[in-house]
Amino acid sequence: MSQPWPVEVAPQPPMLFAVPSPLGAGVLPEERPFEGELRCRRVRRVTHDVVEVTLEPVGGGTFAFAPGQYLTLRAEIEGEPVERCYTISSPPTRPHLLTITVKRVPYGPMSGWLHDELAVGDRLWASGPMGGFSVREHPAPSYLLLSGGSGITPTLSTLRTLADLAESLDVVVVHHTRTPDDLIERAELEALALTHAGVRVVWVVDEADRSWPGNRGLMSPDQLADLVPDLREREVFCCGPAGYMRAAWAAFEALGGEPGRWHEESFALADLPVADGSADAAPAAERATGAAYRIRLQRSGRDLECAPDETVLAAAKAAGVRMPSSCTQGLCGTCKTTLVSGEVDMNHAGGIRPREVAAGKFLPCCSKPLGDIVVDI
Repeated sequence: MSQPWPVEVAPQPPMLFAVPSPLGAGVLPEERPFEGELRCRRVRRVTHDVVEVTLEPVGGGTFAFAPGQYLTLRAEIEGEPVERCYTISSPPTRPHLLTITVKRVPYGPMSGWLHDELAVGDRLWASGPMGGFSVREHPAPSYLLLSGGSGITPTLSTLRTLADLAESLDVVVVHHTRTPDDLIERAELEALALTHAGVRVVWVVDEADRSWPGNRGLMSPDQLADLVPDLREREVFCCGPAGYMRAAWAAFEALGGEPGRWHEESFALADLPVADGSADAAPAAERATGAAYRIRLQRSGRDLECAPDETVLAAAKAAGVRMPSSCTQGLCGTCKTTLVSGEVDMNHAGGIRPREVAAGKFLPCCSKPLGDIVVDI
């Protein structure tokens, strides 16, 4: 019997593999875009108005992202598709599942659905990851992670990643919230601080009775200087409501912080209802400040007018054309479509990738025409 030829099998790359990382020597999954259906594995209540949703890809697979990035979720709610952005709160070192940590927003259709309707086994659509609000993008020997309310979600992903990789970076977390009952993942973060010498977690509440032993009060320069004396030596990441971030920036600036060390991301757009009848949809006669450009909708054969200082999305809404949109800030990528011809001035906030732009995609919500254009709608 003749000896069979040996069969050479190409080695499969490991699920997690070594990559150059600003976090230091370790393993992280290489960022990879994903888009498709996710299945709910668990809904866990974190506080009275915050839930953690665990998701898995339908049909198997893994997720690859950087800590601090976000995804766009879409669900059918009361017969209408609703899309919102949520920061991933799980670490990329656990690639089979991902979690989002969601605060209930008054009149927020998506957050209300996630809190009250989503059940184990339910499916929803997701795309991502997106965003550059990550320590991976800004290497430094020490960090300060500032957050208010549910703005703690990128901090959760970051700390969980550092813990999984056994990193020895110097990280201070300062989190502000209204009451002790509103603290998100308090037990977990305090346990991380106890078991990792380089991590310090500081809770600050605005309202509490005498049983609260910790810090109190609103963000201020004096408070921040007292909590983080070496502020100017740290790379600072700030996330929270707009008012909180303004106060945090003012404190940082007053203490002599270098603007280049400051990074912020607003989560306020995550679940705010977006009304079609907004100021962006004012009549064209009131909007126009110069000669209007023509927008040709290729598939419908319809022509619209768009003022030079007006976004493509605003012009479409003013003409009664329904286009998918969510944040209207160039953040979520919901309105992404193809620019068939012409040029636009696009000022996005991370909702589209360079390779998508190179392929002719653009975001109508943050793009103003530089002449007549044709859009694949």
